[in-house]
Amino acid sequence: MPTPPPWWQSALLCRCPRCGKGPLYDGVLAIHPACTVCGLDLRGHDTGDGAAAIVILFLGFIVVGLAFWVEFRFMPPLWLHALLWPVVTLALALPMIRTFKAALVAMQFRHRASEMGQ
Repeated sequence: MPTPPPWWQSALLCRCPRCGKGPLYDGVLAIHPACTVCGLDLRGHDTGDGAAAIVILFLGFIVVGLAFWVEFRFMPPLWLHALLWPVVTLALALPMIRTFKAALVAMQFRHRASEMGQ
């Protein structure tokens, strides 16, 4: 069995934490039940709400900071804020939550938090 890739590499590429080749996701946020390349059972790797909580904190910090900067630098009307920030938030949220969820799965694999499929 080859050495698994670093957890951060698996997270950034959204790949299997054991082989680094198989896709981690089956769809947008649903994790494959098993790796399509090496067969690692991924059902035991449950991230719960951890990725969502991390993304809420980081994204909230980023978006609120940017909203303040835009307000004080350009002073746009409120309707522009109402149009701009939901789009920015959604555009950043999806890639961030996929990456953080993949990082949690990779770290669970590294630290053997799940005994299934090891």
